[in-house]
Amino acid sequence: MRISEIHITPVAVPDPPLLNAAGLHAPYALRIVIEIVSADGLSGWGEIPGSEATRAALDHAAEHLIGLDPWRLNAIDGVLESLAKPDERGATPWDQRTWVHVRSAIEVACFDLMAKSVGRPVVDLLGGPARERVPFAAYLFYKYEGAGGELAVGLDETAAGWFVARQAAALDPEGIVAQAEAMVAQYGFKSIKLKGGVFEPQVEVDSILALRDSFGPEMPLRLDPNAIWRVDTAIAAGKQLEGVLEYYEDPVRGQANMAAVARALDIPLATNMCTTSFADLPGSVAHQSEAIILSDHHFWGGFRASLDLARFCAVFGRGMSMHSNSHLGISLAAMTHLAAAAPNLTYEVDSHYPWQDGHDLLVEPLHFEDGAIAVPRNPGLGIEVDRAKLASLHKQYLACGLTERNDEIEMQKVQPGWTFQPTRW
Repeated sequence: MRISEIHITPVAVPDPPLLNAAGLHAPYALRIVIEIVSADGLSGWGEIPGSEATRAALDHAAEHLIGLDPWRLNAIDGVLESLAKPDERGATPWDQRTWVHVRSAIEVACFDLMAKSVGRPVVDLLGGPARERVPFAAYLFYKYEGAGGELAVGLDETAAGWFVARQAAALDPEGIVAQAEAMVAQYGFKSIKLKGGVFEPQVEVDSILALRDSFGPEMPLRLDPNAIWRVDTAIAAGKQLEGVLEYYEDPVRGQANMAAVARALDIPLATNMCTTSFADLPGSVAHQSEAIILSDHHFWGGFRASLDLARFCAVFGRGMSMHSNSHLGISLAAMTHLAAAAPNLTYEVDSHYPWQDGHDLLVEPLHFEDGAIAVPRNPGLGIEVDRAKLASLHKQYLACGLTERNDEIEMQKVQPGWTFQPTRW
């Protein structure tokens, strides 16, 4: 098998005005879809967060991959390593490294190709399923009114439940509870995560306590302030949430600060901000900075690296779950295969997908049942991309005018002069 063509398509999908520590989501989330075509006519698909810098890097990489064998991933890694330039994660809640995204997109597409060529699902190439159904968590956001793109996109007069709640404002504990009730009713999620770092900490503590009052102690709850709090603030907020939170995700910035909070509280700390690469793992062990690492194949460089991370977690006593970003069905399928193959996945997986539901590019989107997705059993990722929908989302990308994610600029449209602060409270 040889790589004969690589097609790189930036797309834009409607994204609601969701609030986070770095500002406000733009009306469209940017993704890049990669299709690697083999000489015998098979297509392998990958999807990553989008920016013009990442698209340019993918274009550059693609020139050097034509003619290579997708089964020989070490050779492909060598080519990418020779092309890669130094990357930094950056201070924002999302990972800004370019080449780790490139590696992920290419590797996932190669696995899709490889699995299709032998008529097996990707999970079988990753060691086989440790579970046949992957559980996901509800992912709540404080938000302004709007559903992404134009205000009423995807809604009609008969819309109800989650699809109305997705458009409603949620700026206080009552709004968050209403959002959670609609999302859980629609998808059946068995745990709930709140994206914090938006309002003064007591508002977010009160939101978690309101969720506990609404759903009861049997519903696991998580809070993610995106590392924007001081150590003393995080400890004070955490003291109110001992016995309430399943885990406390990145309340502060840096491994030493995380360790200080962990020592002061009886709550497991989780991270996808202070321990985000293999170079960070010695510090994780030295500081004991977290109890749980949230993997993400987009940000760790693909499937194989993520399974290596799972082995680290098993050896060093870390729990493991999976971080999410505003994604479409290709990424959701890849996340599902990877989560199925990780034996020590100990918590439900994050997913933004409900916020993009109804705008996917798959012929048959994956479906949540009782908060979980059954591992696709068709060859490869088990999905079929609708090329007309892909073209439509690309056209939307060209029209929207966005070339990178910048939540600070978007926030300034509603709060003039607002600036992102790595530590705010």
